[in-house]
Amino acid sequence: MKKANTRLIVAAVSMLVAGSLVTSDAMAHKRKKHHSHKRHHASRSHSSGSYSSYNSAASSEVNSKVDALEAQVRAMQDEVSSLRANSGAAAGSADAAKVQELDSWMQEAKANGGTKSKDNMVFFRGGYAHNNSDRGGTLDPTNVPGVGSSNSGVVVGSIGDRDAWYFGAGFDFSLSDDMFGMMSGTEVMAELMFDYKELGTRQSNGLSPQETATLGALGINLPAANTESATVNQLSLAASPKIKFMKGSAFRPWLIPVGFELSIISPPSDAITVLTPGMMFGFGADYKVWNNIYVGADARYHYTPGNVDGVNTDGVTAGGYLGIGF
Repeated sequence: MKKANTRLIVAAVSMLVAGSLVTSDAMAHKRKKHHSHKRHHASRSHSSGSYSSYNSAASSEVNSKVDALEAQVRAMQDEVSSLRANSGAAAGSADAAKVQELDSWMQEAKANGGTKSKDNMVFFRGGYAHNNSDRGGTLDPTNVPGVGSSNSGVVVGSIGDRDAWYFGAGFDFSLSDDMFGMMSGTEVMAELMFDYKELGTRQSNGLSPQETATLGALGINLPAANTESATVNQLSLAASPKIKFMKGSAFRPWLIPVGFELSIISPPSDAITVLTPGMMFGFGADYKVWNNIYVGADARYHYTPGNVDGVNTDGVTAGGYLGIGF
């Protein structure tokens, strides 16, 4: 009995020691685990701090690059806006110039009665002519030597008419608006013109019956008298340069420095000449009365060096004309 109690006591003590050891190991393991967990937590906290610092630095660098890029984009936007504004201003200036030009054209069109002025012109003219000397040529055959009679009371002899009337037509063709670059507003034109001039009418240019009988008694047999009358006239063709001033104005003076003229005379000269070459000088002015209708006046001097087989055609013509622009 005593021995059994002793065994029970030893067993209880052993169990107490064993429990104490187990409890001690458990507490040590727990402290070790807690310490390990604490170190792991500290290490993790340190790593998180380092990563956060790295992320913060990287984010700051990215932000600075983004800011720089944004500044460049803003600068480009400002430059584009400036270019657009300049191009818009230039386009506006060009549009304003076009509008002003169109307005000027409209004002000019209104001033011209709504139609464009024509530079070329066809004209019809007429007036008075006067020769410097007797026409000459074509001696009247009724002035027979030794007879000296007149035909129907008309004084015989060479043609002595000086005064005449004329009419004609022509056209102007524009060659230059500024005298070939030498003078602004001064137009150079080519004029082609013809006119008909009539000095008078001569009576019958043959022998009267009395003169024929007288000559027959002398042994001179001539045909009977020609009772037709001869008209003393002249047709002139001229080509001349014309300088016309004040282009764009309703009133426009002009001058012809010199032009070529060819005249056809009738009756012919004693040498049967019908053509007389010469020169022409002139000046005048016209006024635009309505649309492209013009009225004008001119004076011209016609000159032939010397005389052509006894015929003189030097003289002046002066009159008016009606022109139509085209």
